[in-house]
Amino acid sequence: MLLSPTSEESFVAPAETHRPVLLEEVLELLAPAPGQIFVDGTLGLGGHAEKLLEAVGPSGRVVGIDRDSEALAMATDRLSDHADSFIPCRGDHERIRGLLQELEIEAVNGILLDLGVSSMQLDKPERGFSFRHDAPLDMRMSPDGPVTAADLLRDTEEVDLRRILWRFGEEKGANAIARAIVRRREQKPLTRTLELATLVEDVLGPRARRYRIHPATRTFQALRIAVNNEIVGLTATVHDAIRCLAPGGRLAVIGYHSLESRAVKHAMRDDTQRCLCPRGLPVCGCGTPGLVKPVTKRAVRPSSSEIDENPRSRSAQLRVVERL
Repeated sequence: MLLSPTSEESFVAPAETHRPVLLEEVLELLAPAPGQIFVDGTLGLGGHAEKLLEAVGPSGRVVGIDRDSEALAMATDRLSDHADSFIPCRGDHERIRGLLQELEIEAVNGILLDLGVSSMQLDKPERGFSFRHDAPLDMRMSPDGPVTAADLLRDTEEVDLRRILWRFGEEKGANAIARAIVRRREQKPLTRTLELATLVEDVLGPRARRYRIHPATRTFQALRIAVNNEIVGLTATVHDAIRCLAPGGRLAVIGYHSLESRAVKHAMRDDTQRCLCPRGLPVCGCGTPGLVKPVTKRAVRPSSSEIDENPRSRSAQLRVVERL
């Protein structure tokens, strides 16, 4: 999966040329072996899952989870040569423990979470993730999700819009943009991607056009995160994924912006240092053992050659922990 676009030039490769991000690093750090069970919790078009299936062989299993029925169908077709080993599963990675319980899988050898929006979703104008094309303001990762970006812009109070833009987009112009959205919708609701992109560009003014990214990038990111509840529950997802691992099993998470990376880093740290002592004690006295140990001391980033081949990977950060 990939981060929302950082510039119009970021829209480069169609879904048919999907390149899984940090593929070599993921395989090296997860170290899949024949007969093992792995979970790709954000299946997308199945690029990572395909290589995991090749590594675990016919005696192993790979569970592929995705909330997007269209992506799940495309990945299942792509992975048809591994039909006996691949288990497609429609659902959200936030329910990973429940989904594995339904499959009667008690523990797995590795889990991959590749966060963000997929290439296929970015490259289909009608999904409304991109301001490269004029399209409906949808942004739902699951086509049957209850709220679109247009719904959110129409119904959300100005104070809450400001909070969404600041919290999820880290947008410094959140106040002015939220105010402009409310004024515009009093005349006519915002329903198209280019309408919103133009409004944001006009609000932020000429200075914003000199930035490396398009002025509307942070606004689109914030709305996408809010529509899909991407950050809410991410900490719990990491904790749950860790508890699905067998001893020696590994969790690998790829994030694409500071909000994701911060939530993942803190969740992993919490399960590395599980001190239950009251706050304020100078040293730990409980001796509660951690559930995991870090495999990566710091986030692993794409090589310059990968970024050249796939500009969308530029902001990817991979973190891995191992179950004790």
